[in-house]
Amino acid sequence: MNKEKKASWLGIIGNILLFLAKIIVGYIYNSIAIISDALNSFTDIIASLIVYISVIMSHEKADKEHQFGHTRAQPIAGLIVAIFIGIVGFQVIIVSITRILEGGVTKKGIIPIILVAAVMIIKFLMYVYTRDVCKKTKSTALLASAVDHRNDVIISFTVLIGVTASNLGYAVLEPMIAIIIGLWIIKSGFDVGRGNIRYLIGEAPSDELMEKVEKTAKSVKGVIGLNDIRAHYVGTSIEAEVHIYVDKKMNISRAHEIGKKVQKKLEAMDEISHAFIHIDPFYGKFEKERKF
Repeated sequence: MNKEKKASWLGIIGNILLFLAKIIVGYIYNSIAIISDALNSFTDIIASLIVYISVIMSHEKADKEHQFGHTRAQPIAGLIVAIFIGIVGFQVIIVSITRILEGGVTKKGIIPIILVAAVMIIKFLMYVYTRDVCKKTKSTALLASAVDHRNDVIISFTVLIGVTASNLGYAVLEPMIAIIIGLWIIKSGFDVGRGNIRYLIGEAPSDELMEKVEKTAKSVKGVIGLNDIRAHYVGTSIEAEVHIYVDKKMNISRAHEIGKKVQKKLEAMDEISHAFIHIDPFYGKFEKERKF
């Protein structure tokens, strides 16, 4: 099992266990903050399953129907996760406002405080592990999970404040804390969704990467210069189209050989999945100044 799948399974198992613990303690102690956090964990379970499926799909080889692979699976999963995050945020706010209007007494006890503190530690460890896997694999679906784990640490801290305040006799603070949790959840969902949309609409990569592509292409012997460079995301991978200048007197076979060398060198870059090379004859001057 590769690192992406391990991180996905960690998210699924961890979120299931945390959901069960939160929902049981939340109902026993009538804690709206913990119940709201449990709803967040429930959507985390669904999101983790979506991430796991997308990781498997994204590693499938290209086929007749998907000739450039399945790399779009991960940003699609990330977008679905973002939608789920937003829905939970609205649910938490609605439930919290209802509690304020209808009233309700939270039972005092040390167990809810211990539970929330333990959740913070567990979620932080899950965040660190998933973040490290993301750095190595560049998985956008796992990045969404890592952001969710990090948010859960912050959410659990606010829950801890609410539960502690309730134990001290300030019960009204708990649903107010839950509303803050809901707003934070909505914001994090928006951020995750916005980050994944850029991979789905074919956004251009950064100027730094484009400069790296230019430098790599020019390093091939026989390339006099570049006429144009274009690149865009296809899922989490990047496709690049590069126009290279070669000597106008060069025969077709030699020019083709140079083009293939440029292609192989670009596709050897971690960020580039496919490179398309166009060969232009050089007449002693560059046609235009290329800008990214």
